[in-house]
Amino acid sequence: MFYKTLRIAVWFVTLMLPATALADGPTAADVQTHLDYVWTLMAAALVFFMQAGFALVETGFTRAKNAVNIMMKNLMDFSIGTLGFWAVGFGLMFGASLGGWVGTSGFFLSDYAPGGNPWVLAFWMFQVVFCATAATIVSGALAERTKFVSYLCFSFVISAIIYPVFGSWVWGSLFHGNGWLEKLGFIDFAGSTVVHSVGGWAALAGTLVLGPRIGKYDAQGRPRAIPGHNLPLAALGVFILWIGWFGFNPGSTTAGVKDIAWIFVNTNLSAAAGTMGALITIWTIAKKPDLTMTLNGALAGLVGITAGCNNVSPAGAVMIGFLAGILVVVSVLFFDRIRIDDPVGAISVHGVCGVWGTLAAAIFHTGGFSMGQLGVQALGAAAAFLWAFPTAYLTFRVLHATVGLRVSPEEEMNGLDLEEHGESAYPDFALMAGGTSAVVPNNPAGTKAHAPARKPIHAGS
Repeated sequence: MFYKTLRIAVWFVTLMLPATALADGPTAADVQTHLDYVWTLMAAALVFFMQAGFALVETGFTRAKNAVNIMMKNLMDFSIGTLGFWAVGFGLMFGASLGGWVGTSGFFLSDYAPGGNPWVLAFWMFQVVFCATAATIVSGALAERTKFVSYLCFSFVISAIIYPVFGSWVWGSLFHGNGWLEKLGFIDFAGSTVVHSVGGWAALAGTLVLGPRIGKYDAQGRPRAIPGHNLPLAALGVFILWIGWFGFNPGSTTAGVKDIAWIFVNTNLSAAAGTMGALITIWTIAKKPDLTMTLNGALAGLVGITAGCNNVSPAGAVMIGFLAGILVVVSVLFFDRIRIDDPVGAISVHGVCGVWGTLAAAIFHTGGFSMGQLGVQALGAAAAFLWAFPTAYLTFRVLHATVGLRVSPEEEMNGLDLEEHGESAYPDFALMAGGTSAVVPNNPAGTKAHAPARKPIHAGS
């Protein structure tokens, strides 16, 4: 039904074009071309909306005293990422290939001339929102303790260099040549590896350089929970991401074809199964149906299906999602135990489940299981780690040694909203110990409003 409605809409748009453009009326090819444009740009808009989802998830999973900072980081991820990808990244990813390793042309969209093929612009728009997704994955893992200026620097590096270089190995053949992984037959339809694993391993590098938040671990090294301040906000973010994934995966066809229905179904089934897998696992372990883990289970299912969404059966999608839901719970608990502090579970959701999705694309392939294909998938997953982790780690080390990567203990305790931005997300609320909020009574006399408390908050919050 969706496909038919979209085709009718494009048909009417085509009919309204100047008569000189379609003197003999629109042909089937004309309609299909316009349908492809409309679908690709609609999908790009859905993926852009995922930025709001990531921002809400990260904000909800962290403390109120850092909400402004987190929103700013997500805003700047897209803004800086757009400019970096326009200037450098798109050329490195899709320019004339240097031996299948990196593109060498098309910087600043120089390969596109006014009056040229507008498909380049539509495709660039779809790719820039993918790039921003890889960048914003890192934000959650570094939350509540990272200098804003350092984060901006890293956002440019991942958008302009880290993501595009690996992307050229897998998807670089659209305009010029083939990437080396693509030549081997590596499967990653919509980015379990290219987008999610790359972002997840960059996040791991950042957490290792930063270290855990103050109070996250006790004197014996045992993890202590730091609850998010607004779980309904996080849940809303997951719903937005779920919707956005219907642009992320089906949109990767970049064509308004009937196959998008298949991909829609697989994407939805995997997310639902991931939710169930995480719920059952955490309920068994903790004896409570934990919301945060269950939300991450939905995201794990979405990440897991992204590589093979176009070549697995619905039953395969359910298996991929369910196992991803189990895996994300186990992974979050594992990283917590080894003192890697990831406030939102980004490393587990995107890095670990991205690897699982990459392997699953071979395991559950509708064409049958192939050990050779599984080997290629494993090679691609390893290549993503061996590229993204060291380059991100080096970047974070350079930032640490120059402008500094982590805020001071006092700034961390007071919250980055006040210390980095001089404003509060909740000016009518007073922050309590732990960075949560309490209602401040209205000021009927019209006297000076209550200012947010600035005294340090105790460790362990």
